[in-house]
Amino acid sequence: MGSVNRVSTRSIVLVGLIILSSLANGANHDTEYLLANYTKTEVEIPMRDGVKLFAVIYAPKDQSVSYPILYNRTPYNVAPYGDEYGFNFRRGLFPEFLREGFIFVFQDVRGRFMSEGKYQHMTPFVANKTKSTDVDESSDAYDTVDWLIKNVDNNNGRVGMWGISYPGYYTSCAAIDAHPALKCVSPQAPISDWFYDDPHHHGAFFLLNMGFFGAMDVPRKHPYQDWIKPYDWKNPDSYDFFMKLGPLSNVKNNYFGDSITFWNKLAEHPNYDQFWQDRNILPHLKNIKPAVLVVGGWYDAEDLYGTFNTYEAIQKNSPKGDKRIVIGPWIHGGWARTDGDYLGNVSFDQKTSLYYRHQIELPFFRYYLKDQGTMDLAQATLFMTGKNEWRKFEQWPPKELEETKLYLHDQSKLSFDALSGAEQPFDEFVSDPSKPVPYTEETAFDMTKEYMTDDQRFAGRRPDVLVFETEVLEDEVILAGPLMAHLKVSTTGTDADWVVKLIDVYPSDAEDNPHTREGLKMAGYQQMVRSEVIRGRFRNSYEFPEPFTPGKVEDVNLELQDVLHCFKKGHKIMIQIQSTWFPLVDRNPQKYVDNIFDAGPEDFIKATHRVYHSKKNQSFIEVSLLKE
Repeated sequence: MGSVNRVSTRSIVLVGLIILSSLANGANHDTEYLLANYTKTEVEIPMRDGVKLFAVIYAPKDQSVSYPILYNRTPYNVAPYGDEYGFNFRRGLFPEFLREGFIFVFQDVRGRFMSEGKYQHMTPFVANKTKSTDVDESSDAYDTVDWLIKNVDNNNGRVGMWGISYPGYYTSCAAIDAHPALKCVSPQAPISDWFYDDPHHHGAFFLLNMGFFGAMDVPRKHPYQDWIKPYDWKNPDSYDFFMKLGPLSNVKNNYFGDSITFWNKLAEHPNYDQFWQDRNILPHLKNIKPAVLVVGGWYDAEDLYGTFNTYEAIQKNSPKGDKRIVIGPWIHGGWARTDGDYLGNVSFDQKTSLYYRHQIELPFFRYYLKDQGTMDLAQATLFMTGKNEWRKFEQWPPKELEETKLYLHDQSKLSFDALSGAEQPFDEFVSDPSKPVPYTEETAFDMTKEYMTDDQRFAGRRPDVLVFETEVLEDEVILAGPLMAHLKVSTTGTDADWVVKLIDVYPSDAEDNPHTREGLKMAGYQQMVRSEVIRGRFRNSYEFPEPFTPGKVEDVNLELQDVLHCFKKGHKIMIQIQSTWFPLVDRNPQKYVDNIFDAGPEDFIKATHRVYHSKKNQSFIEVSLLKE
């Protein structure tokens, strides 16, 4: 390291037992390689306001050539600290990067673990920085890159950045007003706007995120190295636990008190007000100079919105920029944590993560940081589920799309044909908050990673779930690009959630695959392809909610996110509609209250909901067909 007089720097000498943390199973040879070829250094890097951020640097011992820097910012710690060595491939890189030769930098973000300063969730971006105190995640990344280029020996003057989930958000921030040395970034499953991903989906609160904030926000003195112990909820069944918990107001009363500050912020800001708008990074993704590789998974239950909208914002606001998107059949961060060959009972017939790592991720960083290889990656590389094959497109959504509609009909029918008349102009069901529809059949406390491909037969058999289904498909149908549900609805209550699920129904002779769990058959399997929820009070405005007028027919429009899925010949397309999805989503009282976080037991009422499908009041799903 050079010019170390500016910071407190400690070189780590390897003695005794070397521990390599969080590597993939059977990676002893990677431990040995790290030990033999890299030197670890811990540094404190000063920001423009004087706050020092802690970072761990792993630099190749071979100094005969210069190396680019790969940089990762995280709120989840850069452990192991001190004399132990560790390289966490679950952060999004993999062992081949070690042998490729980079200088790796991992940094605790401001206010977390060993870094100084005050931590903020989704730090608001400061557009016009005129004072040294005008700091945000973009400026912290800039200042860090600037210091690394000037102080880390043997770097080649180029920096690349990547991160998954929250670190993906920090990567997006770094791309704004980027340091000239930052040549490429890869926001992977990036958080973007917390009213539409992670804690909320279209304003509906995702209840199973409660534990996340409980672990992230317990106040502690700096510096610290240990991750907080998770709450012991003393119940492995989340459905049972949250039903017994009762209204959301009991979370603070029974568990968090005033110690979990962001939970209290959630409760204080139930609408899309200035608090949430200030934490939306998407409007600031303008004039992006580094090359961009956005990565996500079709079955990301946390940040699918962030993935597509980060790419869309950069595409719109930096039209001349160098940008690409990759979507595989993965859970949140699955490309780094799994082989990507199956999810739950659904097989993808190949190790999709390995394809991504070797054919896309490593070539991307090689090209922009080392001038190695050629940049022949498509603008959009996406895995077509159903047909289980990679597809490349000149843009996303593709040009070759035919927009059409899937109409809801009476007698539980679904068709591309418009309505000509209906014996029954609506379907209705009674929604009872005391008996909400479960989101999964599994007994689990945390969000199950498989729920987005789960068999939906259990839900469709309930009287409070509406089911609409096509005839058996005579030819394959490929849906590509965005989906939008346009519902005509009414309720006897004054508030309601609306859940829409797109489902691939397998034929009755479908064979099991090696991943089909015992006791289940793929014959007749109802694979969830896409699903989303909206809190009905936000049907006209996320900032200014409105109650429903009992009995009045109203529009509810719900964006379901993009798909690329082939419904094979012999399959059927199904739509399910419901109003509870528990405990994935908290229960709507169905009686309008100003703030559901303050609702009492007396506010939870049964209501009868109707979904209309008459010529006058048509409900349909807006889709796009990809023609082969």
